[in-house]
Amino acid sequence: MSILVNKDSKIIVQGITGSEGSFHAEQCLAYGNNVVGGVTPGKGGQKALDGKVPVFNTCFEARQQVAANVSLIFVPPAFAADAILEAADAGIELVVCITEGIPVADMAKVYTYLQSTNTRLIGPNCPGLLTPDEAKVGIMPGFIAKKGSVGVISKSGTLTYEAVHQLCQVGLGQTTCVGIGGDPVIGTKMADLLALFENDPETEAIVMIGEIGGSMEIEAAHFVKNNVTKPVIGFIAGQTAPPGRRMGHAGAIVSGADESADAKKAIMAECGIVVVDSPADIGATVKKSLAKVTV
Repeated sequence: MSILVNKDSKIIVQGITGSEGSFHAEQCLAYGNNVVGGVTPGKGGQKALDGKVPVFNTCFEARQQVAANVSLIFVPPAFAADAILEAADAGIELVVCITEGIPVADMAKVYTYLQSTNTRLIGPNCPGLLTPDEAKVGIMPGFIAKKGSVGVISKSGTLTYEAVHQLCQVGLGQTTCVGIGGDPVIGTKMADLLALFENDPETEAIVMIGEIGGSMEIEAAHFVKNNVTKPVIGFIAGQTAPPGRRMGHAGAIVSGADESADAKKAIMAECGIVVVDSPADIGATVKKSLAKVTV
């Protein structure tokens, strides 16, 4: 199985007529053949991707006419929050927002609003998600992954790719890879995805890649201790970052004693997560952990 997306997902792309939207929509369509439309206000009735998919004026129209249940957003930061809300109001179950630079105040309002809906948001400022051989929703390179039994959760796009590569190098594939984004306010947290992978019968192990700053990894570690029976292998990026300085992502700034790399690693280990010091060790460590389970 997989989580969140599969071969039956019906994907629309908000911003499909822009350069970024059209390029990545084409890649998603080529990978899974399940991009069913796009949304650009004022361009409804046109065709995008060389005439392969219809363009609608609104998400509501796309929902009604092509039964879209996933929306991928490539909309400029000033308008991205409204794009998320539009998709939610249309009843689309999963929204993946790639856009970087959305104001925190906008996202705080979006996060609060989504709690009253049935819509799950991945991102913003994320690479999206990938279920190998079934569906690609975002900018992850599909060719690096292969179908298998390891779930991947990551704040970092590039470290997601590295983890997938390391897993494939030791002969392990993935159920679903999810890049959650590194902004201070995001739609789906690590613990949410840990629960989904725990309940997925085909996921046998989980890789969780975090970073300095914030408390999400600590919350996820306690969730693992109390709720997850499968092996979880963790890595924390930013081990050499100077205190008080933001490194890369907007949320990656240490402001408390428990937010440093060493503190997070210690708490994760206490909660039963196998912590690696380098992303280069992820594949071998997962393989070793799975071998212990099957003995």
